[in-house]
Amino acid sequence: MIRKLLVANRGEIARRVFATCRTLGIGTVAVHSDADADAPHVADADLAVRLPGNAPTDTYLRADLVIDAARRSGADAVHPGYGFLAENADFAAAVVDAGLTWVGPPAKAIAAMGDKMAAKALLAEAGVPMLPTFTDPDQITGFPVLVKASAGGGGRGMRIVREPAELADAVASARREAAGAFGDGTVFIERYVERSRHVEVQIFGDTYGTVVSLGERECSIQRRHQKIVEEAPAVIPPELRQRLADAAVAAGRAVGYVGAGTVEFLLAPDGEFYFLEMNTRLQVEHPVTECVTGLDLVRLQLLVAEGGPLPVTDAPPTIGHAIEVRLCAEDPAAGFLPATGTLHRFAVPQVAAKFTPLAAPGLRLDSGVRDGSVVGVHYDSMLAKLVAWAPTRAEAARLLAGALTRAELHGVTTNRDLLVRVLDSDEFRAAEIDTGFLDRHPGVFTPLLPAGGVRLAALAAALAGAAARRADVPVLAGLPSGWRNVPSVPQHCRFAGPDGEVEVTYRLDRSGALAGWSADCPGPSLPARPTGPAAPPEPVVVPVSASPEPEVVLVSASPERVLLDVDGVRRPCTVHRVGADHLVADAEGTVTLTELPRFPEPTAELAEGSLVAPLPGTVSRVHVEPGQRVAAGELLLTLEAMKLEHPVLAPAGGVVAELPVPVGGQVDTGTVLAVVSSE
Repeated sequence: MIRKLLVANRGEIARRVFATCRTLGIGTVAVHSDADADAPHVADADLAVRLPGNAPTDTYLRADLVIDAARRSGADAVHPGYGFLAENADFAAAVVDAGLTWVGPPAKAIAAMGDKMAAKALLAEAGVPMLPTFTDPDQITGFPVLVKASAGGGGRGMRIVREPAELADAVASARREAAGAFGDGTVFIERYVERSRHVEVQIFGDTYGTVVSLGERECSIQRRHQKIVEEAPAVIPPELRQRLADAAVAAGRAVGYVGAGTVEFLLAPDGEFYFLEMNTRLQVEHPVTECVTGLDLVRLQLLVAEGGPLPVTDAPPTIGHAIEVRLCAEDPAAGFLPATGTLHRFAVPQVAAKFTPLAAPGLRLDSGVRDGSVVGVHYDSMLAKLVAWAPTRAEAARLLAGALTRAELHGVTTNRDLLVRVLDSDEFRAAEIDTGFLDRHPGVFTPLLPAGGVRLAALAAALAGAAARRADVPVLAGLPSGWRNVPSVPQHCRFAGPDGEVEVTYRLDRSGALAGWSADCPGPSLPARPTGPAAPPEPVVVPVSASPEPEVVLVSASPERVLLDVDGVRRPCTVHRVGADHLVADAEGTVTLTELPRFPEPTAELAEGSLVAPLPGTVSRVHVEPGQRVAAGELLLTLEAMKLEHPVLAPAGGVVAELPVPVGGQVDTGTVLAVVSSE
């Protein structure tokens, strides 16, 4: 029997495993880097052991340190979570050699599936359908192709190549990224199928030879080859479902599989399917399977690791439909690059369960963060997984979209709006999805809050800010803010918004009512603001949309809540302030506005042609030299952050004038990386 379990991972998966351990009476041990010393997964554990350093290679990827932590803490078992060492056969063997219980498949099975080329050959013999695969670029018979990392998954080290001239650079870049993420830069190439779907089957095996399918998951909504929306069951015919399950079970039996595993398939438009890879671990998206089957997959892992038989020997029936989204710290304005910062508020309404299977249809939240969590550059950008389980697919999508819209996420930009747009789209609701969904539906990248909503949010932020200042210094509290004996200039407040600066002008009359307001911000839908001698002396109300100008009445304003009546419709806005940042939320969506100083300090101007870092990271490669002439779009250097490579390209032709950051240099957002002169 397992008495004390160490989880060799971090974030939400560590918390997920700890949650099941608590229900079984198993003690828990966390490991943590210096950056994670105050992380929620550390607080959730009974004991915690420090792994000195911050980089994964110095901490979570050090098998020797993790095993030593198990010994020092008295743990008798190790669960690898997912990522890091989860699919490392040497680590699994070392855990067993240390006399500890390994909660995962045998090292032999991990090794067999870890080498993806060998895995393809082995499973092809078992009758599992395969795509044409190449290790030598000269063998390729046609394009497009997909370059893939042999030692890992999660979209790391994957590149689509459509032209032969692009292949060499794609292979080199994929090798570097794979080496950084998995410690192994081996890659291979396979045929790329357009308009394909990504469907995977959850399997489970025990030491008595049982291997069963627990149903399939649809994982086709992807960005940069990384899943962002997953659901169970997939919308496929029953006959195809059975064929997929049979192929997955055959794959598991071919390697003598024990524990939780996932066999991933590519489903072509013609209905044929092909093996992609087998993940020898618990998957990020396992909660949707738990919802529709009623099984706790972590509990099953622990039972099997203790030598017990699986309590299920046949595929269980599925009940209802479950959809999961991955909420990530990303900046939509910067092409969804990973974002960093302090998460000042993280709250999702109506959550029925956290980390454990739902007892009834509703919302489940598995998160690796809490209020005050710092999102840094060292690890993956995923903050949480939100899951909706409902009787039907349509109900699950609606429930999930509504909860995301109302979630309070303050301090770090996220992909929340994108997720809601996907869930609300007609194509998603009709299950018309494939791995190219986002490329073909650019409308899903539209922010939830329209330009008019941003202007109203700016007004609410200004009024809440005034109320907060009034509460802090209650001098003449009976008079409205900005009151003058003789009507004078209105109040002004400027914010940095998602699409540029927003300037709010408003005036309150002697009773405290809103006498007039305007909000000026960029965008073609915003009418020109009157200027010059003909401009009216009082602010004007700008339209919130293409409809006639609304009449806005201030009902009430407090530091955290502003109630506006807009054309006869009451719109409550909540406002959460941290320093100069204002998170404003209403029924349409949420926006973060940063109040700008009235008298800003002068700053140094950047030299013309300066290229700055879009996010904190490390300069991993410099491809040019000072004085070198470059063409528009040419690769200048590579920035590495959150396990991904980010190329920095020349915006126009010119001469490289400066390269101020050497290879290995750490940079913050806005740091000048290169200067390209047009002369």
